[in-house]
Amino acid sequence: MNTANSVRITQTAETIAHLMGIEVSPACDRPIDVVLKKADKAFGGNKADRVLLYNPDAIALWLYQKYNWMFEGVMLNSELTLPVRSVMPSVTPVCFGSMYTGLVPQEHGIMAYEKPVLKCRCLFDALIDAGLKPAIVSTKGDSLSEIYLERDMDYFFFDTPDECNEKALELMKEDKHDVIMVYNANYDAEMHRWAPEGERPLEALQHNSRAFAAFADAIDKYWGEHRTVLAYLPDHGCHEIDGGLGSHGLDMPDDMNIVHFYSFRDKK
Repeated sequence: MNTANSVRITQTAETIAHLMGIEVSPACDRPIDVVLKKADKAFGGNKADRVLLYNPDAIALWLYQKYNWMFEGVMLNSELTLPVRSVMPSVTPVCFGSMYTGLVPQEHGIMAYEKPVLKCRCLFDALIDAGLKPAIVSTKGDSLSEIYLERDMDYFFFDTPDECNEKALELMKEDKHDVIMVYNANYDAEMHRWAPEGERPLEALQHNSRAFAAFADAIDKYWGEHRTVLAYLPDHGCHEIDGGLGSHGLDMPDDMNIVHFYSFRDKK
């Protein structure tokens, strides 16, 4: 029995680009049709002009299936839920490399837990070329603070996920960026230290859900005059290893199958 999800993480880059009326590259994996159809219906055929990409780390599909009540803040603030298949090796720089380039690891070049600056074309290049203003908000030293550097865009790096989320809310209030990408590593960090279903990791999981809900509230408060996409986009899943700790990186359903959520809000 094939337990791999059919929607691919490599489809994300062109999906976000098409939602804003642009294209990353013909080399990219195709966009996700159902996301574009939902947006077309929500926006009356118009394109989004604001996007908030929330990237919590290591949120597996099985976590959503088993602890769905811990995703309340996400479920109440999204209209589309998609099981998604990640890439191998299922580790953070590889997966986020594929998410925002639209390419498999062999094509974008990160094939292990390494954090080189990607030289190939990515979503952020396409946004900049279209005259749009993206920003990346991440904890220092993590993959999303490193692999998309050296672009003519704004970067904001902090010590903690809470500081990242606070900055993202501040940027939304200022309303000077068209696309804001926010990375939170807290669940991943806790499950590596304890276990995927430990008390502290599950607290982090719920913290991520509340953060997503806060971004949804901020859309109503600060971005009400825009057509907005809000997305919850983890990179890979996780599993328990000997000794009870959490890990990932294998070609197995627990690590490869993740869940993405999308919300579409037309301007008032």
